[in-house]
Amino acid sequence: MSGAPQDTLARLRAVADGTLRARDWLEQCIARIEATDAQVNAFTLKAWRRARDEADAIDAHRAAGRALPPLAGLPYAVKNLFDVAGEVTLAGSRINRDHAPAETDAVLVRRMREAGAVLLGALNMDEFAYGFTTENTHYGPVRNPHDSARVAGGSSGGSGAAVAAGQVPMTLGSDTNGSIRVPASLCGVWGLKPTFGRLSRRGTYPFVHSIDHLGPLADSAELLARAYDALQWPDAQDPGCHARAVQPAAPHLEQGVRGLRVAVLGGYFDEHAGPAARQAVQAAAGALGATRTVQWPDAALGRSAAFIITAAEGGSLHLDELRTRAADFEPLSVDRFIAGALQPAHWVSRAHRFRRIYRERVNALFREWDVLLAPATPVPATPIGTEWLDLNGATYPCRAAMGLLTQPVSFAGCPVVAAPLWPSAAQGLPLGVQVIAAPWREDLALRAAWQLEREGLAGMRTPRAMVTG
Repeated sequence: MSGAPQDTLARLRAVADGTLRARDWLEQCIARIEATDAQVNAFTLKAWRRARDEADAIDAHRAAGRALPPLAGLPYAVKNLFDVAGEVTLAGSRINRDHAPAETDAVLVRRMREAGAVLLGALNMDEFAYGFTTENTHYGPVRNPHDSARVAGGSSGGSGAAVAAGQVPMTLGSDTNGSIRVPASLCGVWGLKPTFGRLSRRGTYPFVHSIDHLGPLADSAELLARAYDALQWPDAQDPGCHARAVQPAAPHLEQGVRGLRVAVLGGYFDEHAGPAARQAVQAAAGALGATRTVQWPDAALGRSAAFIITAAEGGSLHLDELRTRAADFEPLSVDRFIAGALQPAHWVSRAHRFRRIYRERVNALFREWDVLLAPATPVPATPIGTEWLDLNGATYPCRAAMGLLTQPVSFAGCPVVAAPLWPSAAQGLPLGVQVIAAPWREDLALRAAWQLEREGLAGMRTPRAMVTG
């Protein structure tokens, strides 16, 4: 198996000093995947041959006395919207099966390989990333490792479940409206949605060009920071990747929240939180010394505008297939794609204009605060197939409601760490807290997240429900 969270960093050190072979670590992960994936359904591609070649190359470098890169030997996997050379990029769909294999790796996959990480394969997701639960009709639902009758979250459900199940210590996912943070919350792992435009998206299958983010999920806050540092790179060939100098976060983690101004988001974020979500945020606030509650401006409007842009750009991207192959789409999302393609241009234009104003109002918050806290999901993981969610006296469509608390934040482009907490009100299930910072200040969010981990409040737990055979 990949090892307990506290073991992963020790294993990286062991590979570096030669006391652990990368190939041995890899084979342990392969055995864990083979023993558990029939239950979890996280993997859609198992690239064992490539993985063994990459692990053997690391061991050969070590044997030759060459310096190893920072993530040497680290096993990981990617959401199946990342291009993997020689493989078809499915993006969770049946339609993409007809596409040609990718000629090269996605930029972030290449960055991981340069850092010494070993790619094991690709992971299940909501079709075309449109969903919050990964109940994929074509490839089957991803099952939550803590309770296989429940969802893993989405759309990076396989990315969250693979880490939670101990199959790999780290994965890559994407987040448009919450697709890293929701599975991180429901599966009890660490997730990072960086600032919009921070990491290159070149070589990935898009969902919403103007909102898509890419980022890592991991079994510890420190590994999350190390992976993020390895992924940073100003990509001039990706017009959506803003040319910013690399700002390492991992070396500064031990500063914790010293000198940081931390507050809790109230109003909308409290009104749309269930008892377990409120309890999780209160615990995080106590650990980080947050005594003030502040209001996020226009959160409900931000979510509405995000929905409009998401539907319009998603529908436009798939317009030809919607006209000719609608029956091949995911039944849970095809109507939303069609509706998005039919939206009035006036709505979309207004949503984009509002976004500029919205960002200015949100950024003004960070003149007074460095870190803001909010729940990542309204409730813990729901049973697979749940249609409706009752929350504080209101009823919501369950699948869409999982993004109630994440959409307003990603629409502003702010970096967020999802920290896994275990509130008693969740009855043995995890529920994440969003640790939010100003654009380009991932380091502050990661410092606060590391503080929660150091104090023992946040962190992964081995799923009691896992059957390993």
